[in-house]
Amino acid sequence: MSTTVHPDDFTERARELVAAMSLDEKASLTSGADFWHLKTVERLGLGSVMVTDGPHGLRKATDSAEFGIGQAVPATCFPTAAALGSTWDDALLEQVGAALGREARAADVAVILGPGVNMKRSPLCGRNFEYFSEDPLVAGRAGAAMVRGVQSQGVGTSVKHFAANSQETDRMRVDARVGERALREIYLPAFERIVTQTRPWTVMCSYNKVNGTYASQHPWLLTTVLREDWGFGGLVVSDWGAVDQRVPALAAGLDLEMPASGGETDEQIARAVRSGELDEAVLDRSARRIVALILAAQAAGTGDGYDAAAHHELARRAAVAGTVLLRNEQVDGSPALPLDAGHVTAEDPLVVIGEFARTPRYQGAGSSQVNPTMLDSALDALRERLGGAVRFEPGYRLAEAAGEPGQQLTDDELADRAVEAARGATVVLFAGLPAAAESEGYDRDGIDLPAAQTALVERVASVAARTVVVLANGSMVSVAPWHERVDALLECWLGGQGGGSATADVLLGRVCPGGHLAESIPLALADVPAQLNFPGSGSRVDYGEGVFVGYRGLDAMGREVAYPFGFGLTYTTFELSDVRADPAVTVTEGTGLGETVAVVRGTLTNTGRREGSQVVQLYLGRRDGSRVARVPRELRGYEKITLAPGQSAPFEFAVTRRDLSFWDEDTSAWQVEPGAYDAQVGFSSRDAGAVLPLQVTAPEPVPPLRHNSTYAEWVAHPDGGPLLRAEAEAFVADMESSDAYELFASMPLERLVRMPGSLLAQDAYRALLDEVQARQA
Repeated sequence: MSTTVHPDDFTERARELVAAMSLDEKASLTSGADFWHLKTVERLGLGSVMVTDGPHGLRKATDSAEFGIGQAVPATCFPTAAALGSTWDDALLEQVGAALGREARAADVAVILGPGVNMKRSPLCGRNFEYFSEDPLVAGRAGAAMVRGVQSQGVGTSVKHFAANSQETDRMRVDARVGERALREIYLPAFERIVTQTRPWTVMCSYNKVNGTYASQHPWLLTTVLREDWGFGGLVVSDWGAVDQRVPALAAGLDLEMPASGGETDEQIARAVRSGELDEAVLDRSARRIVALILAAQAAGTGDGYDAAAHHELARRAAVAGTVLLRNEQVDGSPALPLDAGHVTAEDPLVVIGEFARTPRYQGAGSSQVNPTMLDSALDALRERLGGAVRFEPGYRLAEAAGEPGQQLTDDELADRAVEAARGATVVLFAGLPAAAESEGYDRDGIDLPAAQTALVERVASVAARTVVVLANGSMVSVAPWHERVDALLECWLGGQGGGSATADVLLGRVCPGGHLAESIPLALADVPAQLNFPGSGSRVDYGEGVFVGYRGLDAMGREVAYPFGFGLTYTTFELSDVRADPAVTVTEGTGLGETVAVVRGTLTNTGRREGSQVVQLYLGRRDGSRVARVPRELRGYEKITLAPGQSAPFEFAVTRRDLSFWDEDTSAWQVEPGAYDAQVGFSSRDAGAVLPLQVTAPEPVPPLRHNSTYAEWVAHPDGGPLLRAEAEAFVADMESSDAYELFASMPLERLVRMPGSLLAQDAYRALLDEVQARQA
């Protein structure tokens, strides 16, 4: 069952109810009743509604007075966002969202606190498992799909964490210092896409400061950008405990503070209105948004339940779709994967090594921790499919596996037994990060696997006939240099409660792996540009790399990578053909940002022997120079296509003015520079399967003239240049004939005219500046 109920449907009724409230009643609505419930106004028929965690599975605490980590009602644990982002599959993510919505309604939950769409600025962020990608297009499309799915069931979402929340270190206080261009091009577009395309019920502000102001009381973020630029009409809620000063936060656009404040901040708001410090209209506006959400939740009602087995199967399918096959070398004339089950016998068993096969790590730690309805392990799934032809050795110790057989031995003893079992055998070795290595609340201290595991991989690969490594981790891990010694490598991320059976099915070829990397895997942490400033110090972090995040920075610096952004193999092969585009692109003054200015088309063919999927990716890059730093290429479109053997399908990407634009801080607008561009179509950021030249005709961006604009900027300006030449002909002639022209041309004109002997009077200069700025206004 689905419903299209939305808070926007109740705007007028909310206005009527708020008009009937007292000041204290309105103020009371602006904070929670407890950890998870909004307050009520029972005399007006406004009952209590519940919100709860749930980016990848419902975490409804069994006690509403408690935060409740580890004490949640059973719910389906879907793969985490790192795995879901790796599916590059909007339709599948919308199905997962719809399942989450059904479970929320069945549990009488009004709003799921997710999805999280923050950028993976650094692979060390402890919460990266909850975020989709290092690229805003992938994160935005994945987040929008999840929101559509959840809200199709009459349940709200809370897109988080707004904004520039890319680390856990000092997360409650840290000041993220980031330029507007980087914000507009990297850190805000995922939120923008979701807000403008899906109308999420709520947006959640982050803990951190942004350029000196807490996100919870940031007028530019919460009002200028979110509401005025993007047209958001929903409710802004704080992250739990994110509010620093409640009255400035309300004035800035933060409607709801969570959790309960004991009434203290409600009283602050009421006092501020009575004293005239806060306009009551500001409080009324927030109260109406809160009431509209309550009315929508009441209208949706409680669902009839859900099919737990069907949701488990959906979780398994999502895990398959997010599994990335990174390496698949030839062994005895055929690919290492899939394994040939027919050659596995009791006398020649498959050797499974690694405690993660028996004790799966399937989700992250912190507020998103789900109590699964059921849980598959890869070891059980392989034994079920292969019978008794599986031998298992733990290989290493895990704290979370305490009490399991063999865990009382040392790492060395476990490794020795595993290596002996591996000798001459086909081995699947499960490795990954222990639960304590990554979590909400703190960042990772490196990207390497535990030393005991990497040493085990090296030893096993040296004696086994075939070595397949399966990874479990919430964010990328270093695979250099050991990955070159193994025959196959599967990145399974944190695959949710169905991840174990999904992995077994991929290994045995029952299904094809469908994932592509939504984050780069560098050779070394030092290659990541953000690491020069991550995580900052003194409660401040400078986003000094600007727009050069993830593959954008790695490509710009020419760094080799272990595996590039967008990469992923499968059990069949694909080819591109007939990739084409009109090479002449025209952008006029009247071209809207979303208007199509070019179309890239082509055909994808499955040239292999079995059905599989491929993600065709479009990147745009500028070949001509630019007056701003530009990245070599940026993802501007993608399509996941599933084909039978020999089957072909067309694909098409619309290129918009926005796709060609950069955010110009001089003009505070999106600008297209005319000149030569390349459209690259392939299967990863480093795969130039087809490169098409695009010659763009567009008006030259005109930067405004300011008091500190240089002489060169004045003479090149379409308004300022002619005015300067007309009003100060002698001055211009003197400058252009000077032997030191290059020196003087780079100086602000205002300072040049103050110098002795200047042929342009200061009063005349100021009059010129006033006239130019009047024309620019």
